[in-house]
Amino acid sequence: MPRAQKVIRFGVIGLGLMGREFGSAAARWCHLLNLDFVPQITAICDTNEKLWEWFDSNFDTIKLCTTNYQDLLDSDEVDAIYCAVPHNLHAQVYTDIIKAGKHLLGEKPFGIDLEANDQILAMLHQHPNTVVRCSSEFPFFPGPQRVVKYVNEGRFGQIIEVASGLLHSSDLDPNKKINWKRMVAVNGEYGCMGDLGMHPLHIPIRLGWTPSNVRAMLSNIVKERPDASGKLVPCETWDNATLVCEVNTVEQDFPMTIQTYRIAPGETNTWYIRVTGTRFSVEYSTKYPKTLKIMEYTPGKEQAWQHIDLGYETPYPTITGGIFEFGFSDGLLQMWAAFCDELTNGRQGMKQPFYCATPDETGIHHRILTAALESGKHGQVVEVKQE
Repeated sequence: MPRAQKVIRFGVIGLGLMGREFGSAAARWCHLLNLDFVPQITAICDTNEKLWEWFDSNFDTIKLCTTNYQDLLDSDEVDAIYCAVPHNLHAQVYTDIIKAGKHLLGEKPFGIDLEANDQILAMLHQHPNTVVRCSSEFPFFPGPQRVVKYVNEGRFGQIIEVASGLLHSSDLDPNKKINWKRMVAVNGEYGCMGDLGMHPLHIPIRLGWTPSNVRAMLSNIVKERPDASGKLVPCETWDNATLVCEVNTVEQDFPMTIQTYRIAPGETNTWYIRVTGTRFSVEYSTKYPKTLKIMEYTPGKEQAWQHIDLGYETPYPTITGGIFEFGFSDGLLQMWAAFCDELTNGRQGMKQPFYCATPDETGIHHRILTAALESGKHGQVVEVKQE
């Protein structure tokens, strides 16, 4: 007999790139093994009705198509929402979802700014039984999972330095038409930091490496782009950001560098993390998705990096053999499994320990980005506001 699975009925708000990726993940659910839950897309919403067709053509479970997201919140056919809308809509839409009692996986940055994030968290505190998480898939790759494991095992000795980042070159072409991510009113003043920042900050925040201060170097490289008519208009947001942070934990102090680049020549979508220590060091990059670099050091002995071919190691078991490669869509599938697992079984009952980014973690990331924004504007070190 097949294993009984709880059906989680999802509505999708925002049917663009990431909305379709969630649809694909739901369609691939049979790729995962031994789970007692399964997502089912029952409702979709986007103001662009042309985007409905892909979902309607691929999912016979959809019962509601609408341009008004409130219809999903009022529907008895929807248990949870995946929401991917521009940053300026996060506060209103996310708080409405939570207030309606629907569980939520929302896209980063969870509010256009710190004030908007505070509004979302305040609503969640009024509805503590609602499961709300932030999308962040890279930590579910095999390499990052190893990094977290090594840190929790205390392998590093004294940590020397941490570096993490997300680099791509999507805006290298100056003739690329402007979009909402270049507009402060829609994207927010964070610029590249808002859309990319949770990716490199998720693991450091989870490990307790919240910086006490930050010095940010912010770059607006392409200052004008053509609009739909071909007229050059201002690009208002930051293209690249480098954050040099000071981390002070109970045990030790060390520097941490965070990079969020939209203009990194040669990079398509490269996420990386590096942690160096006096006894152990590790480095991983999605540019070489199968390769984990580690170095174990014994005082007085030679220093030598070892390359480990990871294969297909996953938090949730799948049908894929361990010798094969892991990719972006696999990371998304694992992240979605973690969200559905926590929704079904609770944090303590999850089938593996790594959970999705929490609203409180988005609050920490907003405080870091707010300090970085001030630092970049004034060219000075700025303290990160603590809780």
